[in-house]
Amino acid sequence: MTFSNGQAAGVTPLPVDEEGKVTLTLTVNGRTERVAARAHHTILQVLRDELNLYGVREGCGVGMCGACTVLLDGKPVSGCLLLAPMAVGREITTIEGLETPDGELHVVQQSFVDHTGFQCSYCTPGFILATKALLEEKPDVTEDEAREYLAGNLCRCGSYVKIMDSVLDARDRLAAGTGAPTPGGGRR
Repeated sequence: MTFSNGQAAGVTPLPVDEEGKVTLTLTVNGRTERVAARAHHTILQVLRDELNLYGVREGCGVGMCGACTVLLDGKPVSGCLLLAPMAVGREITTIEGLETPDGELHVVQQSFVDHTGFQCSYCTPGFILATKALLEEKPDVTEDEAREYLAGNLCRCGSYVKIMDSVLDARDRLAAGTGAPTPGGGRR
């Protein structure tokens, strides 16, 4: 239902300051962050411009390429489509949030490094985050299932074979409970 003033029923407007910005409290990579942004800004814009998290990248700007993938409550979303106010009260994870405090890479990150699952690396953060979500959702994923799940992430360099090697190796490392590479590069 919409009221005559254009406001949706049950939606509380955010207070706007003199610059036309709203204050948002976001949970990003386990930390609480307060930012001032325009209500129409996407989480991609806020993460890059306000929090200097440059691993989130804009490729197409219309949710088709996956370069801007972030995890929202553990699920991959296109950061270029998600309005920042919609992320309030949710857990946002970027590529910067996967590394441990002592600098150790997440198993998926390490698999991409070990298998050179990138060339220019522009798409890599989105692929890694989508892969992390996939392996949490389906730890025993097959190669065909992984291809289908990751179909929304595009690589302009054409590194798909090495990306898939990385994904399958990460699957096997997680199943084995180790960060060590698996013999055969994860293919089965």
